[in-house]
Amino acid sequence: MLRWRGLGDLPGSWGRCVVTIGVFDGVHRGHQELISRTVAAAAERGLPSVMLTFDPHPSEVLRPGSHPAQLTTLRRKAEIVESLGVDVFCVLPFTLELSRLQPEEFVHEVLVDRLHAAAVIVGDNFTFGAKAAGDVELLRALGRRFGFAAYGAELQGKELSEEDQSAITFSSTYVRSCIDAGDVVAAAEALGRPHRLEGIVVRGAGRGHDLGYPTANLSTPRFAAVPADGVYSAWFTRSADPTRRLRAAVSVGTNPTFSGRERTVEAFVLDVDEDFYGQHVAIDFVARLRDQVRFADSAGLAAQIDEDVVATRKALSDGDE
Repeated sequence: MLRWRGLGDLPGSWGRCVVTIGVFDGVHRGHQELISRTVAAAAERGLPSVMLTFDPHPSEVLRPGSHPAQLTTLRRKAEIVESLGVDVFCVLPFTLELSRLQPEEFVHEVLVDRLHAAAVIVGDNFTFGAKAAGDVELLRALGRRFGFAAYGAELQGKELSEEDQSAITFSSTYVRSCIDAGDVVAAAEALGRPHRLEGIVVRGAGRGHDLGYPTANLSTPRFAAVPADGVYSAWFTRSADPTRRLRAAVSVGTNPTFSGRERTVEAFVLDVDEDFYGQHVAIDFVARLRDQVRFADSAGLAAQIDEDVVATRKALSDGDE
């Protein structure tokens, strides 16, 4: 898969292509369906498929300080997209200048003049251009004018029980709400995989080591979507060896037993005696085991961690390798 930063990376010989457009944070199951349709349409036409995404998140440019929790880093997004068969991962730097383009200008300058789109496939709630003035109907009309086909794909979701009489549409906002509530199982259902948190392992206070449970303390990206406070079972991997999955009991919170104030993410990795300091690692959250609790002393906390380890083994037994 080719990776472009901006449209200046386009080769001079670039021909036509099939494009899908969006932020695609999380690359959830709805996004995956959209991308799969794009890849299939490109294959039918004998053309390359292009995923056009944006960085930074548009909301941070338009309303500084409003950046939503980030479900996937740009690097992780590219990895997932590549696995779905996309030919080109194109990141368009989102600027105020770009945000001020009228819908017709965006289509002409980006999709027609630069990418030479033969077809554009987007979600049926897609908007574009200054003040989000453009929608799928306008995209279709502009496609007829400029010579490309435009399709709006229905959003994916799941049906609920007859008692609820409703359905959930998979969206990045929905996934963020699940993670914020600590419901990593529902988040995984929408994502099609466990929610992943990445970071660099840094030195902590050393209390876990004193308790007999040394932890890997993560320094996470600024806007990372960190689950609600609690203890979770998770898979732990290192970027240096991503195929080796290790079981971990992960604590998210402020360490109330020790009157902590800073929110941390600490992983006790089972069955290994390794120092992960300085390494880039990933935590894939599988299940929430319990709330964070303040214990009377460290002995009470250690006893609870014993139980957490047992619960982690049980929760991850189905995924044992």
